[in-house]
Amino acid sequence: MGNPSMRAMVFDGSEPLLHLRQIPRPRPGPGQVQLRVSACAVCRTDLHVIDRELPDPKLPLVPGHEIVGVVERLGDGVTRFRSGDRIGVPWLGWTCGQCRYCRRGQENLCPAARFNGYTLDGGYAEYAVADERYCFPIAADYGDAAAAPLLCAGLIGYRAYRMAGPDVQRLGLYGFGAAAHILTQLAVYQGKKIFAFARPGDIESQQFALRLGAVWAGDCDAAPPQPLDAAIIFAPVGDLVPKALTQIAPGGSVVCAGIHMSDIPSFPYRLLWEERIVRSVANLTREDGEAFLAVAAQVPVCTEVQIFALAQANEALDCLRKGRLQGAAVLTMA
Repeated sequence: MGNPSMRAMVFDGSEPLLHLRQIPRPRPGPGQVQLRVSACAVCRTDLHVIDRELPDPKLPLVPGHEIVGVVERLGDGVTRFRSGDRIGVPWLGWTCGQCRYCRRGQENLCPAARFNGYTLDGGYAEYAVADERYCFPIAADYGDAAAAPLLCAGLIGYRAYRMAGPDVQRLGLYGFGAAAHILTQLAVYQGKKIFAFARPGDIESQQFALRLGAVWAGDCDAAPPQPLDAAIIFAPVGDLVPKALTQIAPGGSVVCAGIHMSDIPSFPYRLLWEERIVRSVANLTREDGEAFLAVAAQVPVCTEVQIFALAQANEALDCLRKGRLQGAAVLTMA
């Protein structure tokens, strides 16, 4: 008998669209699990891959890196999971474990790292395979669609939050989408004041932020009522960096949380002076995932999702591209 097939949305690189195909189900290799995908959230990084803003994706490619599914088959040597376990698969799919970054706990910077939905096939499909070491158990309290955005929007938001510094009390979030709506709940739970910045005129996102506990919400060009201790920029818009710096108190940080951003314009040194910091966040570590998923269940973080069928992946991506989503888009396989 031949290998069974599956439905998948495939990117072939010829145009910024995905195509529904029947392709062979992936078989788990040593140390890998095969999972039947239940849900896969749609991330802005998927857009950056499909729009060719990130270089050298695997082609043809099955995108998707916020995957929730049930383990069906085990590759040789798998010990962490059993058939029937429900697990989550994030962006980081493999690291070498030997380079200086891996040895000092910065596996997110491994130069040989591989990424699900970019250099490895991901979860816009009925089945996927993943290295068991980079997967996470999913708490029973979360449904499949609700859990999916935690695996990137949540994890990257959490890493950016930690990079902003432990003593931050007034935190600005630029771009109020999937990551910001998760992070707001965590930060409010921990007693922080959130100031939400949305696209000019996007009243719906501003009201959404206030419902989640933000103390202020306004346009990204607006000034908050108080100076910020730090700001996290989720929108891939370089112009926001100098704008955020104008709102940061001395000693504060501006954290750029995306994997891609348009060019940052020049700005006067006085905006950076007084020990302000501009820094980026790259990928995530497994420790980030374990820590965030534990605290998310304590809060508990509730994700707001808009459901799309697998075959509607292009529609979901277009809604994300045009800012028509509140919370996160999630593809389901049912």
